Amino acid sequence: MEGPPAWLEDAAHAYLPELTCQQPWRRARAEGLLDDLDEFLGDAAGMDLLLPGGPADWLASLPHADQTEAATLLRDFGTSLRPWHWLD
Repeated sequence: MEGPPAWLEDAAHAYLPELTCQQPWRRARAEGLLDDLDEFLGDAAGMDLLLPGGPADWLASLPHADQTEAATLLRDFGTSLRPWHWLD
């Protein structure tokens, strides 16, 4: 039996406190990027965007200086959510 779909916004709320425990100086920037991604994708952004290939359009829309940081954030975000089955 499948439950309701997992949404980006819900996963971000689960991820950000974990990030704060490990690297508190990254939270504000990560929160801003994830909010920007959620807005870019629309209100009901699903978790499939964290699968390989991810949100290439969003990354390309960012200033060049932010693209590497955002790609790293998405990789770390996806990695942290897999053990909790957000991406199953």
